[in-house]
Order: sequence, then structure tokens, then C-alpha cells
Amino acid sequence: MNLSDLKPPAGQKRVRRRVGRGMGSGRGKTSGRGAKGQRSISGFSLMRGFEGGQMPLHRRLPKRGFKNRFRTEYAIVNVGRLENLEGDVFDPVRLMELGVVKKLHDGLKILGGGELTRKIQVTAHVFSESAVQKIQAAGGTAEVIGGAGE
Repeated sequence: MNLSDLKPPAGQKRVRRRVGRGMGSGRGKTSGRGAKGQRSISGFSLMRGFEGGQMPLHRRLPKRGFKNRFRTEYAIVNVGRLENLEGDVFDPVRLMELGVVKKLHDGLKILGGGELTRKIQVTAHVFSESAVQKIQAAGGTAEVIGGAGE
């Protein structure tokens, strides 16, 4: 192989279109922009969502409330749900295997809804205070894992 043999792939290099170089060139006079109109003028740039003066769709539709794009969304499981599952050790992977959690999003959060009567060991990203109290009252442990929810 020789450096002088190297060539770009076929179709990579294209000849620049030379416009406005006389009528014989095929792109003279209007330089391929057609005749008249807003788009034919030098310096024209179309605004995003512009509909030719008609009220744009994003302004016609009603807007309500606020949606925080940066919120952390957790997969939520109540303590009462863990009571009915078989096994004593629960973590995000195990709960996904059991089908309790479909998608983890930003982590797993355990809430204190329902009653807990047996000793279980739970590992999650976030716990509510009531969930920790119920798990410890039943003799179990609530372990926080870092990473996804931080």
C-alpha cells in the first residue's frame, strides 16, 4: 500500500454547485431559487414552526401546568406488596424477575403502604420513613443502594 494510492470512497467528494455564473451555466439569473417570494431573497432563514403567517400549531394548542423535564422518576413498590411475595430478600433485580416492577426508571422506591408481618430484607435506592419503620418493626432490614437515584 502506498500513500499516493489512497482515495476517498465513491460519492464522498462532490463538486460544489456554482450558481449565478451566467445564463449558459443552467443556474444563472435566479441561481436555482425560482422567481420572487420570500425564499428567493438573500439572507432568508425560516423560523422553526413558521406556517406562512398562519398562527403556528404550538401557539394554537392550549397549554396547562408545568412538566419538569429533570425530575427523578422512581419505580414504586409498597411494603404491603412485598408481604404477599415469596422469598425474604428483595432487590431491584429480583422484583423485576417477579414482575412487580416493569421498568426501573431512575431507581426503586419503597413506600409504606399496607401492612408487613414477616421479616424481610429489602435493598432499594430510596425508602420512605414509614416504609423503614414498618420493615424494622417486623424485624427486617432496609438497605439503601447508591447510583441510579442519586
